[in-house]
Amino acid sequence: MNPAAAGLVQSVDWQAIAPPTLTAVAALVVLVADLFTEERRKPLLGATAIAGLAAALLALIPLRAGDRSTFCLTTDATACSYTADHFTLVIQFLVLGGALLTAVLSLTDTRRELPAGEYWFLLLASAAGAALLPASRDLATLVVALEVASLPAFALVGLRRGDRRSSEAALKFFLSSVTATAVTLLGVSFVYASTGTLHLTQVAAGLAEVPAPLGTLATTGVALTLVGFAFKTAAVPFHFWVPDTYAGAPLPVAGYLSVVGKAVGFTGLILVTVVAFPGHARVWGPVLAVLAALTMTAGNVAALRQSATRTGGAVRLLAWSSVGQAGYLLVPIAAAAYAGDDRIGATVAYALMYAVVNLGAFSVAALVARTRPANRIADYRGLYATRPLAALALGFFLLCLAGLPPGVIGLFAKVAVFSAAVDAGLGWLAVVMAVNVVVALYYYLRWTALLFRAPEAAGAPGAPVSTEGDRAAPSRRPRPAPAAVAVAVTAVTAVVLSGWPQPVLRFAATTLF
Repeated sequence: MNPAAAGLVQSVDWQAIAPPTLTAVAALVVLVADLFTEERRKPLLGATAIAGLAAALLALIPLRAGDRSTFCLTTDATACSYTADHFTLVIQFLVLGGALLTAVLSLTDTRRELPAGEYWFLLLASAAGAALLPASRDLATLVVALEVASLPAFALVGLRRGDRRSSEAALKFFLSSVTATAVTLLGVSFVYASTGTLHLTQVAAGLAEVPAPLGTLATTGVALTLVGFAFKTAAVPFHFWVPDTYAGAPLPVAGYLSVVGKAVGFTGLILVTVVAFPGHARVWGPVLAVLAALTMTAGNVAALRQSATRTGGAVRLLAWSSVGQAGYLLVPIAAAAYAGDDRIGATVAYALMYAVVNLGAFSVAALVARTRPANRIADYRGLYATRPLAALALGFFLLCLAGLPPGVIGLFAKVAVFSAAVDAGLGWLAVVMAVNVVVALYYYLRWTALLFRAPEAAGAPGAPVSTEGDRAAPSRRPRPAPAAVAVAVTAVTAVVLSGWPQPVLRFAATTLF
């Protein structure tokens, strides 16, 4: 037998790889069907995309035991390229569920503003990469999954034809992501040169035995790989693309990037730190702790400065808020360097809470944008008088993000993250987080209070000036039922989790690897 063939994979567990596979197949079906579908039947493509994502979610049920692996080496059955453990399943549920809600939210836009076939293909392709990434257990598959999730997202951001802001946002997103990929690949190449393997578990063992002459190369590889993933998570100072990208992208795409795109970055960061580089915790632990502090501070301070009358101000505030939330998500990963990988569960718990309420906030923004396309913060004044249910939902989402009752799930998730920092001996980081939580209260509560104030009379001092888009006749803007459905689903989920937070919080006390 050829010795080189001894390291080849020996089997494929089709059930284990079903979630990303079904999503990818649905993407190809939509792409081909678009060629033969008449314009008036284009909505069927959206239904096909939603059905594919729902099937991928259902495919997670047979895997709930979390004990499946495939694409394993014949020479080492523990070295597998794809593993469906509990961490994988939770993140796949998050990204596929987020993609499904984004698809529902997108139904109106694909009928009016966006090319349906291209949009659904790109969304499904990105979701397939996002679903593959948490299962990746070698650096090559990890990088490929990261790019499969990212490359379609560039096109999604710039898909609104003739919109200069959309094109500019896509360009900024593309340039920052390409830079991140180049840095990541350079770091991975250094790690491979030092260890001679790409499988994460073997990399961990190899880095512990790196010869002294290669020590500097290995450490540099670890650092560069982390820098690449820091770009993807929008950690400071690699966050500059976020506000312009979110403001220029179609609203469903902005919501998708804020949840699924962020989950992709954090998942990759967790895998390379906790699984591949645990022996270099002395390198990445302090760095991530500092990045967490800088990221939450920069995001919250920038959110405070958002003008209520600026066009796109509501989306920009959510964008800067997402940067601040990224800082909180980094805290348990940094804590894992000091207190073990069981702290990672706090990041997962927080990510689940954040995904529900942030997608809900973007869903309300999409609902408001049908009559107020400028989407200024001032446009939400008096929303309770015209759309009481939407105002109550948005107020609840903002309270969850702030960590205030009755948003109990947001409060508990923040406590889990705070506890992870304290238990790891990172008292200074816990103090920084506490200060930032107080700072964030101001802009969350200011927006919440605005929802229930009396509407500003037209022409009154301080009232926003109407734009051409704002003066569109209501009859030309029918109530977007898909956006209302997305708001209802996320609101009900957030309320249920606030009343029964155990399904989320149990991850904070569970070892997922």
